[in-house]
Amino acid sequence: MSMLTPPGMGGKYRITGDKYPRMRRPSGRRRIVLAVIASAAALALIGWGTLQLIQVFTGGDKASAAAPAASDCDRDGDRKQAAPASPSEAKPKPKPLPKPGQITVNVFNATPRGGLAKDTADELKKRGFAIGEVGNATKAFDKKVKGTGILLGAKSAADTALPVLGTQLAGAEPRTDGRKGGEVDLILGTKFKDLAKKADADKALAELAKPEPTPAKSGDKNC
Repeated sequence: MSMLTPPGMGGKYRITGDKYPRMRRPSGRRRIVLAVIASAAALALIGWGTLQLIQVFTGGDKASAAAPAASDCDRDGDRKQAAPASPSEAKPKPKPLPKPGQITVNVFNATPRGGLAKDTADELKKRGFAIGEVGNATKAFDKKVKGTGILLGAKSAADTALPVLGTQLAGAEPRTDGRKGGEVDLILGTKFKDLAKKADADKALAELAKPEPTPAKSGDKNC
């Protein structure tokens, strides 16, 4: 009988061998989960502490708050200085306006009143214009010009000779045709009475010669 056999149980309930039951240890999976959680917490704590040290030594938020933010105007100015103007943005220079002595004017009368073309041509000559042909208007315009007059010239004269001549007659309508020469026509209409006063014409000519101011873009701000 083994020493582990209780008294009175005889051999039927005899416990043999040298092994005995043992308590199971905790599961290995639970230990792994606990270890991962502990490691994550330790890393988070280390990262937070590192961030605090960086802010202490670099000034952190105080430096950011002390530095003024660049305004929109400053940023726009920097961009304009850094980026060169493209060729498409460069505006072409306006053509220089000719002087009255460089413009040859043909004066035609499209009204039933006689002598208007000659009198007008004489006055234009006194104001410095060169005079070409003087007479009655052609059938295409005779008694068909309802306004004070028509200024007619080549397309190249639309922003040169015609505006200069237009300072001498208020309300005249500028037009262009397919001519190649530099002469321009002044066709007097039914509402024509006289040329503009010389003082007013000289003032209008001086205003015309002034350079136009560069318009501000809609996106620009007042800085």
